[in-house]
Amino acid sequence: MNLTEFNQSDRCEHFSCPERSVSPAVYVLLYVCSASVILLTVCGNMLVIISVFHFKKLQTPTNTLVLSLAVSDFLIGTCVMLPMLIWTIESCWIFDKGYCICLIITSFFLGNLSIYNVALISVDRYLALSNPFFYTNTISWRTMCIVVYANWCLCLGYVIAVLYFNGNFMSFVMCPGECFNFLNEVWSVIDLIHSFIFPIFVIIILYIRIFMIAKKHATAIRELNNHTRPKTQKITSHSMKSERKAAKVLGILVSVFLVCLLPYFIYSLLGHVIEPQLETIQKVLIILCLNSTINPIIYALFYPWFRRCFKLILTLQIFKRDSALINVLS
Repeated sequence: MNLTEFNQSDRCEHFSCPERSVSPAVYVLLYVCSASVILLTVCGNMLVIISVFHFKKLQTPTNTLVLSLAVSDFLIGTCVMLPMLIWTIESCWIFDKGYCICLIITSFFLGNLSIYNVALISVDRYLALSNPFFYTNTISWRTMCIVVYANWCLCLGYVIAVLYFNGNFMSFVMCPGECFNFLNEVWSVIDLIHSFIFPIFVIIILYIRIFMIAKKHATAIRELNNHTRPKTQKITSHSMKSERKAAKVLGILVSVFLVCLLPYFIYSLLGHVIEPQLETIQKVLIILCLNSTINPIIYALFYPWFRRCFKLILTLQIFKRDSALINVLS
């Protein structure tokens, strides 16, 4: 919701509300599709939240980060996507100034939180794979809860600092049909580094390392299998299949993350040299929000335990006695 600053005298001219020229049928279809996207985002992340909270076997350090990501994406679905999609469909901000300011703070905070949750998950998986003994003996559920709490506090502190030191939030001027907080050139660069370049660098580097370690492990297993059981290809085939699956999941993860975030930060960086268009800005922000819709699919639906939890939740078996002790990982 924060874009690079441009000539203030042109703001109202650029963002005046255009007349809606779509038919009533298309208008209704847009709202139905928007409601479906919001429902998918909310329900998908809610399933992850319920699964981790309810089933004891899922209450691990790694899943604590997955839970934090699901909570941030759930809040994006409930607090950000609805006004954002209404604003896009109506081609105009139809709510008051106070709601706009709340939306800016909420979206900025939750967006940063979601990004850094993904980065922390990459750090967690790298530590677990590169040094499993250290990870098992050092990283506990309590330790990860402290990390999650610190991440939420730091993201909130960063948002407050940006909105305070940027210099235009307290004197927020809102034109008809507009709901933006424009960053000056200094803070736009800081935000680009903090909210995109640094976490993306961490995610890509660590997942490359994870892939290399996984490949090395698979190679060692194949060599051991060839040495001990030269006539059997079962373990080798399984290792190669796991290697390809890991590469596929990691490729999807990084690709979707980049696709969702890159347009926003490109537009944010180039906002002072290109003429801003309301429709373009709205599309960029919607793509950014859609990352919260896709995250549950990437982090949950690729894993069998989520499908088992999904079935147990939908069939209301979680209300049975001792259902929390069900081993959904087996």
